[in-house]
Amino acid sequence: MGAKLKIIISMTVFGTIGLFVKNIPLASGEIALFRAIIAAVSIMIYQLLSRKRIRFSEIKKDLPLLFLSGAVMGFNWILLFEAYNYTTISIATLSYYFAPVVVMIVCPILFKEKMTIKQIACFIMSTIGLILIIGVDGADMGLNNLKGIGLGLGAAVFYAIVIILNKFIKNVTGIDRTLLQFFAAIIVLTPYVFATSGINLSSAGKLGIINLLIVGVIHTGIIYCLYFSSLKDLKGQEAAIISYIDPLVAIMVSVIILGETITMTQIAGGLLILGFTLMNETQIK
Repeated sequence: MGAKLKIIISMTVFGTIGLFVKNIPLASGEIALFRAIIAAVSIMIYQLLSRKRIRFSEIKKDLPLLFLSGAVMGFNWILLFEAYNYTTISIATLSYYFAPVVVMIVCPILFKEKMTIKQIACFIMSTIGLILIIGVDGADMGLNNLKGIGLGLGAAVFYAIVIILNKFIKNVTGIDRTLLQFFAAIIVLTPYVFATSGINLSSAGKLGIINLLIVGVIHTGIIYCLYFSSLKDLKGQEAAIISYIDPLVAIMVSVIILGETITMTQIAGGLLILGFTLMNETQIK
């Protein structure tokens, strides 16, 4: 399978995850935990079949950062899944895609880089887009929608932290990195779930279990393998452009399949966020 086709499939499937998560009657933390467990098992099976082994002697220096990034990834999932409970999939996804803007602001501070005029413009326009999604004063949104947007933005911040931490991880790449991060997420999320909602898998029902398996095996295990195996054969700019299939599919699922509402103003705000973050990631001037 060609690299472009792999990443197109990956992004299309990623865009449908909200549809399945909404059909799992479990707490967000429990969904995130079982997602990590199921995905880790799936990737381990893939690693065994492809006879690939993790060489721990080469990655031991990166283990603390891998653990931290995996823990942050787990809570990133929780916030995003919780956002789905309060607002529409499209609004939660567009809020979540503010993550590149967070990275854009933080990286110059951490890596002592100067922000270019293009980056400043992209930040300003993306922020305007977020304001349009919320509404100028937020009065018409309703408390639940505002809470959902806040959770989506929280997920964006956590995802931005994962991106930044990954910049410091030098000796582990692709699927190995993801598998180790899943293990870290499992270690951290297990006590969190027991301390909060507890394990209620038996109450999920057959439909809930099926949706959970789809999220764990397909959306995370199989699709992560497809995604990372495609990156080595694509330029960063190509991958960045194709990745925006994800939010577009999410909006289509939200509006067409679930019948959730989105206003023209919110669509305009979403286009500003996606358009200008994409511009910042590519060579568009």
